[in-house]
Amino acid sequence: MSEKTLNRESADLLETFAESRSFLRYTVRDLSDEQAAQRTTASELCLGGLVKHVASMERRWTSFITDGSSAMAPDADVLADWATGFTMLEGETLAGLLMEYEQVAARTAALVATLPDLDVTQALPEAPWFETGARWSARRVLLHLIAETAQHAGHADILRESLDGAKTMG
Repeated sequence: MSEKTLNRESADLLETFAESRSFLRYTVRDLSDEQAAQRTTASELCLGGLVKHVASMERRWTSFITDGSSAMAPDADVLADWATGFTMLEGETLAGLLMEYEQVAARTAALVATLPDLDVTQALPEAPWFETGARWSARRVLLHLIAETAQHAGHADILRESLDGAKTMG
């Protein structure tokens, strides 16, 4: 793959990723911290928690691109209470979560800009949801993150509409 092709593909991936992120950010526009933390459906999810989750997963998966499966090892806090990754904890603010998300996005863009090859792979961690011995390329990780972000932006749209009737996509 030529450098020009790589740069074009990387730019396309980042542009698509930015679009998915913008839907999520737009969905939480003009919310108070209390609204962002509120559960509005039968789900445990809240809008601020979704922002927190996608930022955390993006950070971990982009670290996987450079560091391999060790970047995916859950820390003790995550193992102690998986659900806290989807909720706003005492002292967390929507503005703070969005700032962290912007920093993670900037880190991702910087990483993608420096990747010499999107085909470089890392072995996935041992987990029942991954095929044994599977490897993912940087491209596959980015596509996964784009899909996950878009999926959670859709979840956020439902949560927001349940909260106050505001709609992101329609």
